[in-house]
Amino acid sequence: MIHATRRRALALGSLLLATAAAPAAFAQTAKPTGEPVLIGVSGPLTGPNAQYGAQWKKGFDLALDEINASGGINGRPLAYQFEDSQSDPRQAVAIAQKFVADPKIVFEIGDFSSPASMASSPIYQRAGLVQFGFTNSHPDFTKGGDFMWSNSLTQAEEQPQVAQYAVKELGLKRVAVLHLNTDWGRTSKDILVKAVRDFGAEVVATEGYLPEEKDFRSTLVRVRDANPDGLLLISYYADAALIARQLKATGLNKPVVAVGSIYSPKLIELGGDAVNGIYTNSQFFPEDPRPEVQTFVKSYIAKYGAEPDAFAARAYDTVILAGHVFRQYGTERRAIRDGLAEIKDVPSVIFGKATFDKETRRVVGAQNARLVIKDGKFVVWDRSAIPTR
Repeated sequence: MIHATRRRALALGSLLLATAAAPAAFAQTAKPTGEPVLIGVSGPLTGPNAQYGAQWKKGFDLALDEINASGGINGRPLAYQFEDSQSDPRQAVAIAQKFVADPKIVFEIGDFSSPASMASSPIYQRAGLVQFGFTNSHPDFTKGGDFMWSNSLTQAEEQPQVAQYAVKELGLKRVAVLHLNTDWGRTSKDILVKAVRDFGAEVVATEGYLPEEKDFRSTLVRVRDANPDGLLLISYYADAALIARQLKATGLNKPVVAVGSIYSPKLIELGGDAVNGIYTNSQFFPEDPRPEVQTFVKSYIAKYGAEPDAFAARAYDTVILAGHVFRQYGTERRAIRDGLAEIKDVPSVIFGKATFDKETRRVVGAQNARLVIKDGKFVVWDRSAIPTR
C-alpha cells in the first residue's frame, strides 16, 4: 500500500488542454478561450491497473484535440483533471468527495473497476454530479441512481456471448472457468457459468485468482485434472498473458476463450507466442471497415504511432459524447444528466451512433467482433481456419 502522503502526491490531477487539430466528430473553428469546462476523472495511474489509465489518457487527449480544435464547448476549452485512485474503492471515495465539492467539475468519468465506481456512487448521486462509468460492466452500476450512466456493455450482455462462442461456435462441451476473484470477476463467472449450462455444456471446474497473483501453475493443474475440453477466462490482458505462458508447463493444451477485457495489442506483446489461439469477443477492432472506426484509428496512429486498443477507443468515445452533451444542453450538472437522457445518435466508434436507454441509462447496440489470435495478430475468427494451441 502506498503511503498516504505519497498517494496524495500521486493523486494530483493533470489539467490537460488540447491544442492539436484532427477533427472528426466536430467541425473546425476558432480556438477556444476562457475558463475550461472541466471533467473529473477517477482512475488508475499507478498500481496494478496503471496501464489502463495510460490508455484512457490517450483516448481522452485525442478527443480533446478534436473538440478544442473545433471551438471547444461554445467557445470555452474542454479539459480534464485525472486523479489517481489505483482503482481502489477507498481512494475512489476520497476522490468523489473532492470532485463533488469542486463546482468547476461538471461531469465525472470512472472509476476503472465497477467495485471502485460503485463505492463512490452514493456520493455522486447525493451531490447531483453525473458519474459516467465507461468501463463499468457490472449490471448493478447504473442502478445506483439517476446520475449513474454508462456506455459499457454489462456482464449480463457479454458473458452469454462468450458462452455462445465457446459452446455453439467452437463446440466445447466440458469447460473450466478461471476468473479474477473480484466482485467483477465473480459476477461475470456466475453469469457465464449459467449461460454455458443453458447452452447445454458442462462446467467441470471453476477457479478464482487474486489480482496480485503471478504464479498460476497450481490452479492450472487443478483445472487440467478436471479434464475440460476448453478453458474460459475472465481476466484482464496482463493476467491473461501470464496465464497463457503457464498453460503449456501444466499440460493444459486446450482452447481458451476469454472475455473482451483481454483485448489489447499489449496482450500479444506480453504473451508472445503463448497467446496464439486465444479466442475473444470485442466491441472494438482496428480493422473494422466502418468509416467511424477507420477515421479514429488513423487519427490515433498519427498521434501515437501505434494502434489503439478497446480501452482507448471507449475513452475517446466518452469524451466525444460529453462534448456533444455539453454543447447541446449546457454545462450545469443537472442539465448534463437530463441531456444524456435526451441526446440521440452521437457519433461513436463503438456504437456507430450512440443513444441511451432512459431506464437502464446505458447505450444499446454495440457492434461485436469474434476474434482469435493467429500468428501474433488479432484476426476475425473464420470457422474454416481454426488455429490450434
